[in-house]
Amino acid sequence: MAKRIGRYTVALESKPSIVSSAAIVGKNEGEGPLFDEFDEIVEDATFGMENWEQAESELQRRTVQKALEKANIAKDNVDIICAGDLLSQCIGSSFGLKSFNIPFVGMYGACSTMALTLATASVFIDSGAADIAVAETSSHFCSAEKQFRYPLEYGGQRTPTAQRTATASGAMVLKRNEKNCVHVEAATFGRIQDLGIKDPNNMGAAMAPDDVKIRPYPTNEGMVFFYTQIQ
Repeated sequence: MAKRIGRYTVALESKPSIVSSAAIVGKNEGEGPLFDEFDEIVEDATFGMENWEQAESELQRRTVQKALEKANIAKDNVDIICAGDLLSQCIGSSFGLKSFNIPFVGMYGACSTMALTLATASVFIDSGAADIAVAETSSHFCSAEKQFRYPLEYGGQRTPTAQRTATASGAMVLKRNEKNCVHVEAATFGRIQDLGIKDPNNMGAAMAPDDVKIRPYPTNEGMVFFYTQIQ
């Protein structure tokens, strides 16, 4: 069973195991240094759909399907799926994953969504409420521009400090304490911090401020994790 350590961390006794993972990305992401790590690089940003929101839903669907295939697990054997995206009401996830007919927990954490879905799915496994769980997230440059800035058709100029949202989706399949797998030992849930960032085009400053310190933390098994601390 889960056990609290300090104020923010939950240790997971059963050590939920990541038995498979999948990542599907767009053209620009496939041109980066991690191109060999992706399962699929899709040249067509529409993913064969009629609009950007449908494209992101299709991206999510393909990624979960790929992760399940790699784990050789049928969708009917999955107890819970935790997923989220950047769109209102998590429509990318809800419309993309409805065909799986898996109990669904929609989550919104912006750039922390993958960590949030993975932590939540791990707690489900550790508590015994699920034997198999899936954690997933996605973003799509074109749907994010429409959601947070301006539709691409508007032709607005990007400021020098504007970030580019990735067109990508990642999914993980988790089971209870499988051997020879990466496992989740603990999850840390931070508290809300208002760093006073006023520039809506510089979201990176709010997520990775200069006063965040990253330090190694060795576990009893010699594995090294990292945590952040705001001074």
